[in-house]
Amino acid sequence: MSNLSLKDLQDSIPVRLASGHRLCAGCAESIIARQILMGTDKDVIVSCSTGCFEVSTTIFPYTSWKVPYVHTAFANGAAGCAGISAAYESLKRQGKIDKDIRFVNFAGDGATYDIGLQSLSGAMERGTNMMFVCFNNEAYMNTGIQRSSATERGASTTTSWAGTESFGKKEYSKDMTEVMAAHGIPFAAQVAPHAWRDLITKSQKAFECGGPSFLNALSPCPRGWRFATSDTIAVSKLAVDSCIWPLYQVEYGTDYTLSPESRRIADGVVEKKPVTEWFASQGRFRHLKDERWAPVVDEIQGEVDRRWKALLKRCGL
Repeated sequence: MSNLSLKDLQDSIPVRLASGHRLCAGCAESIIARQILMGTDKDVIVSCSTGCFEVSTTIFPYTSWKVPYVHTAFANGAAGCAGISAAYESLKRQGKIDKDIRFVNFAGDGATYDIGLQSLSGAMERGTNMMFVCFNNEAYMNTGIQRSSATERGASTTTSWAGTESFGKKEYSKDMTEVMAAHGIPFAAQVAPHAWRDLITKSQKAFECGGPSFLNALSPCPRGWRFATSDTIAVSKLAVDSCIWPLYQVEYGTDYTLSPESRRIADGVVEKKPVTEWFASQGRFRHLKDERWAPVVDEIQGEVDRRWKALLKRCGL
């Protein structure tokens, strides 16, 4: 996998998600999904929680999917995928099927961090052989850009708007990758679409770990984050360079490893960028340029630094 070019991978793996979907221009979700599905050459069954990705790839009577696909609700994405996996295991024991199949559920942050957390936690705790992928665009984008527990502190959304008396969302984002790692599952990781080799390699590990796995994928959203549709990949890279979104993996809840891009920052090879550069790249943070919110910006930088140092410690660095 690590020696192949992206074109080689595209040529060697069947197309599972076709073009012609109706995701917004510049949306990272289709990029991430195609990279995820390059992580295995085995048969795949996809389930998808309600959200941007579901409504945009399966507008009746059309579909962009070239593999078996099941639509689940906001709350039960993991439960639905777990049921499919259980049915497969039963049929295999009965000798009615002999295919080697992989299972993946795609969900947004609303269906992962909030509404679907209970069923996700249950599937992970029970050891279900499936992968769960979160498209983390940090808000409920499909229903009007409302804040979720993945939304960053300081971001302006339609339910945490910035104004004369408010700097936007007051709470820090939930560290969902750590929540999943705490379940002791075989594999959990953070990924980003610009780092395609890292993403596909982690997808391969997640598909083949022999149990439940979780990939938290940063998914820049031009519409909700307020940036040009041509800047998706640049914004993704800036999230990693500022340590807003470190790339790392956790095996069995204890074995932490920084991915190459974040390791270069830890080793001082690449300079860690300040959060002000991250804020400047997106309209949802433009109000933080006001001098009166400087203490808030300093607090956010302090929290980013604290989380980064804690991650380095867990990685033994």
